Amino acid sequence: MSVIRQNLQAVRQRITDAANSARRDVHGVELLAVSKTFGADAVIAAAEAGQGAFGENYLQEALEKIAEVKAARPDLQLEWHFIGPIQSNKTRPIAEHFDWVHSVDREKIAQRLSEQRPAHLPPLNICLQVNISGEASKSGVLPSETLAVAQAISALPRLYLRGLMAIPEAVGDAEQQRAPFRQMHALLDQLRAEGLKLDTLSMGMSGDMDAAIAEGATIVRIGSAIFGTREYAK
Repeated sequence: MSVIRQNLQAVRQRITDAANSARRDVHGVELLAVSKTFGADAVIAAAEAGQGAFGENYLQEALEKIAEVKAARPDLQLEWHFIGPIQSNKTRPIAEHFDWVHSVDREKIAQRLSEQRPAHLPPLNICLQVNISGEASKSGVLPSETLAVAQAISALPRLYLRGLMAIPEAVGDAEQQRAPFRQMHALLDQLRAEGLKLDTLSMGMSGDMDAAIAEGATIVRIGSAIFGTREYAK
């Protein structure tokens, strides 16, 4: 059995255990395998082990990988999620090649994705990124701005606003980890109360996924626990 297959089994078991602890249906938590910095072979190995959704942060790397996977294994029907920072001049290839975008952090980016989404493709699934911890180094709208931006995005054609995404400040304590995720869930409930039909909370990574699931995450973004330690180019 491959290491990636073993790791996927362990992560899925961890999701099941966290969902059971939170008295949640495990089918309400989707695993997004974050394959940034890993090659097409790693994606194919994960896909052969039953993984269908993959997250990428770096556009050029992602586009090359999507093409490589498609060329090597045209039989694989994979779902690609863009989860990295978005520059205005990079929106067209994102709109053309991805199924989901988790990292929309301003209305201008959403407008460009809407205009550039090809008409023959289904609407692009969007999550609005929220800077829930208020970190200066992080992208995302402030919680106080979220409703207005979400309402503007939900009115755009060719997009489907699904919910919210967050990358809270890293803390070690499990109870501290849960606090920002709890705030995110409350924020999603506020938006729903205003009439927005949202179903997604993209939150939780390898180090804090248990806390995220306990507070209602519907997508957890897991990389190193599946693919191993990343080596970034110097």
